Amino acid sequence: MCTSRKIIFCLLVLSILEIGLGVSSIALGAVGISRVSGEQSPQLGDSSPVWSGVCFLICGLCGVLCAKKKSGLIMILFSAFCICGLIGGILNFQFVRALVKQSSALYSLHLAAMSLACLGIAVCTISAWLTCRLASNEQQRMFLEREHSLHHSHEMTEKVRKHENLVLLKSKTAI
Repeated sequence: MCTSRKIIFCLLVLSILEIGLGVSSIALGAVGISRVSGEQSPQLGDSSPVWSGVCFLICGLCGVLCAKKKSGLIMILFSAFCICGLIGGILNFQFVRALVKQSSALYSLHLAAMSLACLGIAVCTISAWLTCRLASNEQQRMFLEREHSLHHSHEMTEKVRKHENLVLLKSKTAI
């Protein structure tokens, strides 16, 4: 069985990878924009690696926060950013793919941007799945703690009743 500790470690590694993908995508997008502005007029998809990189970067930062603090709100926030990263990566891939079809002047740059987008999409997907697993494990842990607490309080209530009955019985025999 996959423990919460293993899931958190995997989330942390994937989040650091997502941060690296985000920074790389932003840098690649900036290089692409500077090279395109010198050669031809800017097109719609030229800045998409920058925007998907920002999505990946925010997703990775939130993932690191989620790995450190396992609160439900942060897990929900991280899942939402994973979905934003997925959307950003898919849109980036689509825009850059359209650019590749139009011109092949920056083919290697576009290929690298699409590769980073695919990796970012994969990491966001796995991170979202791991976050759901972590939330499930945390929910199960809290349920077991609550059940143990209820069982313990039930035992204490029975002990108090037995003690009260014993005291009452002793007081009746003393009279």
